[in-house]
Amino acid sequence: MENKPVMDAADIEKNKGLAIVAYIIFFIPLLAAKDSRFAMYHANQGLLLLLTALILNLISGLIPIIGWFIIMPLGNLFVFILFIIGIINAAGGKARPLPLIGKINIIPLP
Repeated sequence: MENKPVMDAADIEKNKGLAIVAYIIFFIPLLAAKDSRFAMYHANQGLLLLLTALILNLISGLIPIIGWFIIMPLGNLFVFILFIIGIINAAGGKARPLPLIGKINIIPLP
């Protein structure tokens, strides 16, 4: 059984826009909606996505040839797919974790 955070319907409707923005600039919901569980959840997911992209690009940049031409393009495609999934979840009012990385909590929910 999956452990999903409990979200209030009014909170979701009020903060959908900020939840979507969290995937582009994760810290905006931290400033604008720090009392919203929904916005903070997606801010956490956005931060995880940013860290994943940074780590993948750092590692692939250090590995000659294979990293540059295989790991980096596939890693960036993976991050882009997660980005789209996150935006779809936020726009749909869902608090689903991103595949592979979404279960990690860096930002605590209010």
